[in-house]
Amino acid sequence: MTTDNPSTSDLPTTQAPELDKVYDPTSVEPKWYRSWTDAGCFAAKDDSTDPPYTISMPPPNVTGSLHMGHALTATLEDIMIRWRRMQGMNALWMPGTDHAGIATQMVVERELAKEGKSRHDLGRDAFIDVVWQWKAKCHARITMQHQRLGISCDWERERFTMDQGLSDAVREVFVRLYEEGLIYRAERLINWSPKMQTVLSDLEVEAEEVDGHIWHIAYPVTGSDERLVVATTRPETLLGDTAVAVHPDDPRYQHLIGRTIDLPLTGRQIPVIADGILVDMAFGTGCVKVTPAHDFNDFETGKRHGLPMITVLDWNAHLNQNAPEAYRGLERYEGRKRVIADLDALGLLVKVEPHKMALGKSQRTGEVVEPMLSMQWYVRAEPLAKPAIDAVESGRIEIVPEGWTKTYYHWMYNIRDWCISRQLWWGHRIPAWYCKDCGATTVSRTDVTACSGCASTSLRQDEDVLDTWFSSALWPFSTLGWPQKTQALETFYPNAVMETGHDILFFWVARMIMMGMKFMGEVPFKKVYLHAMVRDEKGEKMSKTKGNVIDPLDIVDTHGADALRFTLAALTVAGRSIKLSIDRVNGYRNFVNKIWNASRFALMNLGDFDPRAPAPASGDFTLPDRWILTRLAETTDRVNAELEGFDFGGAAGTVYQFFWKELCDWYIELAKVGLDAEKAAASDEGRRTRHATQWTLSTVLDGALRLLHPMMPHVTEEIWQRIPRANSAGRRQGPTPFLATADFAIAGLSRFDADAARMNSVISVIEGVRTIRGENSIAPKQPLDVVLSVDAAASVEAAWLEAERALLTKLGGIGSLTIEVRSGEAVERQGAAVARAGAVEISVPLTGLVDFDKERKRLQAAISKLEQEMARIRGKLENPSFVERAPADVVVKEREKLEQLAAEKATAELGLSRLGTK
Repeated sequence: MTTDNPSTSDLPTTQAPELDKVYDPTSVEPKWYRSWTDAGCFAAKDDSTDPPYTISMPPPNVTGSLHMGHALTATLEDIMIRWRRMQGMNALWMPGTDHAGIATQMVVERELAKEGKSRHDLGRDAFIDVVWQWKAKCHARITMQHQRLGISCDWERERFTMDQGLSDAVREVFVRLYEEGLIYRAERLINWSPKMQTVLSDLEVEAEEVDGHIWHIAYPVTGSDERLVVATTRPETLLGDTAVAVHPDDPRYQHLIGRTIDLPLTGRQIPVIADGILVDMAFGTGCVKVTPAHDFNDFETGKRHGLPMITVLDWNAHLNQNAPEAYRGLERYEGRKRVIADLDALGLLVKVEPHKMALGKSQRTGEVVEPMLSMQWYVRAEPLAKPAIDAVESGRIEIVPEGWTKTYYHWMYNIRDWCISRQLWWGHRIPAWYCKDCGATTVSRTDVTACSGCASTSLRQDEDVLDTWFSSALWPFSTLGWPQKTQALETFYPNAVMETGHDILFFWVARMIMMGMKFMGEVPFKKVYLHAMVRDEKGEKMSKTKGNVIDPLDIVDTHGADALRFTLAALTVAGRSIKLSIDRVNGYRNFVNKIWNASRFALMNLGDFDPRAPAPASGDFTLPDRWILTRLAETTDRVNAELEGFDFGGAAGTVYQFFWKELCDWYIELAKVGLDAEKAAASDEGRRTRHATQWTLSTVLDGALRLLHPMMPHVTEEIWQRIPRANSAGRRQGPTPFLATADFAIAGLSRFDADAARMNSVISVIEGVRTIRGENSIAPKQPLDVVLSVDAAASVEAAWLEAERALLTKLGGIGSLTIEVRSGEAVERQGAAVARAGAVEISVPLTGLVDFDKERKRLQAAISKLEQEMARIRGKLENPSFVERAPADVVVKEREKLEQLAAEKATAELGLSRLGTK
């Protein structure tokens, strides 16, 4: 038990100020957020000797407002940072926003379109000015939303991916990688967005299954009546074919290898080649058309065989000058129709079949992406991936949930070079200049005025910008001042944890690991926690078209930030999507109100409590006092362990259970006896008991608010400020005026484990009696005759119950209480309801209190329902597939549940037998 007598400067007055009758988050939340920020509660220190703990906020895109996914990220990261700060760590939560090149440019172009303008009407520089104005407006909105959620990041350090410092870091990385040969420029096949007029990464293209067609086309063999039949889903690209491939071992076509065919509609002849990689001779006709400039597999085939690469589509996806004149200028699908019609007219269209196919579409626009041959900039990925793979394999980085580690390995072991150039105006412009005189390329950290090859001043900078993820990949170290060797970088790198959505594990997380290992020689973070997606209550993705979007600020306005935060935390379970509903938020708003009302009761009973007085002697504490203090210590340990393991739902559930079920439902009721003012005035013993109960109530409420604070910061701060705290030493360096910077756990609390077990026995019996009362619809004020039969092996429990007879009688509504120790089977009492509380059998005679026929039917229905549930669980446990695939803890819980149901069934059957047969 702590007996510290803290500084009086940290203590409220002895007269505890009352709370308003109703909690109003609209006034409380902004008040405390201003107080925290004004006092610098969220500021980390570069030169602190406290152990550092760093989280870099996944920077939201400056495209609009925060959605519920952002609210989840903010909530979970704020829980971690507040928890670690309260543990005395030098906690830095680095905030910032992302310029989000393609996404932001799309949004701004849509805004311009409403005015009948395009970016080309403005020109590059003027358009970029407009985007900066948009960024300023969005940034202000995002900051306001974050602050409404109560997040405790270090706002003085906020960064933007295109601020000067981060722009310098981007150039430094580009130049170093270029000088090492890890960045290069090459002509390759890329994913092209005709609508956005830019290249897209493979990860920005989604394969969507659609109902299409497959056309079978006859290609005449040159100088022969023989024809090769090929099948294609894209007949318009026939115009760019440069070969037909067959398998080298296919006897049907051995004689044609090396010959040519007459490519229909073009007047060109192309070779028949043998390729065992591209062609499966058992599939279709065993002949494959090869269009190297418009198909990724064909591109690789073209490189193997040195085939010409003829591009027949322009950047708008119209047929270009390389196509026959009759098709030039036609949009790709119009060109398809014309090609099909002309082939049919020539008798070369053999057949058309319906065909399900995977069509590559842009994630952002939904348009069909076009494979196009283009000169682009690339990062050589494999040399960077190897150290990043080793970082996870060696355990220096842990990915949670662990199942995503396999996904990470799959991507990294199969990594391809990263196309980093984008045909956009908004973003980090590629620091490469081309000499118009000698053709040399100059890559530089600073803007270039003269050619590095011939000193000519006739230069032009590359028009493209870098992929957004290039700058984001540097986030953990660029935000701390790199490439300068800053104190912040030395103190706060690497990050403790990277918390983000699993959908950007490769987009962002993997690339941060690669860049961190390359430029810092050390992992960028030690753990990666990947949260699930927030969906609607039916498990469907939220979207404006479905009308199921829940705006986080709407919830904050109506329910308060604390209710939303606790809801999101409580619903966060590893591996499961979050099904969010307003009903769940309503439920946790009720919890906020419960905290408020319980605290009002406590404060009304602490008006004369002096926290400066010496701590009570151990003998002054009642059994309920010792029990709740032990439960506070146990709950604190459990919450710490759950947060350590990223079990946010578990931590929320644990503190919810403690506050509502144990503190409110039990201790506050039990404490009314110890708080009896009349008894306190009548005797010295009564006075000491009241002081001990007040001390316990103050301490436990204080401790519970500390546990709740990372999840519900505002309401807990408001209440904590009013409590006459018996344990308020705050942080290690001394008293603190804020709960936000107080210790997470009250130090020095003693555990009364034996007394806790004793109290648990009392509670279980009272719950059993209440269950019998409720199931039989017996009026609350009706005194009950109760017999407690304790197994001889647990005779000590009988002694406990005897010692707490007064509590049992008062809280159980018991008129007559018999406590007996049995050596064998319990005595069968006809006409009695039965419940079990561990080794204690509870019997309540029902004669004259209930309708026996109705009770029989209730028990029979209960037994039937229990049998059905037991059969369901047995079916799962007897299914080898379930046992092998389900996590071990899930299987254990199912077995434990089966045992619990079996015990409940046995109790119900005993009760039925005691009612006798009709």
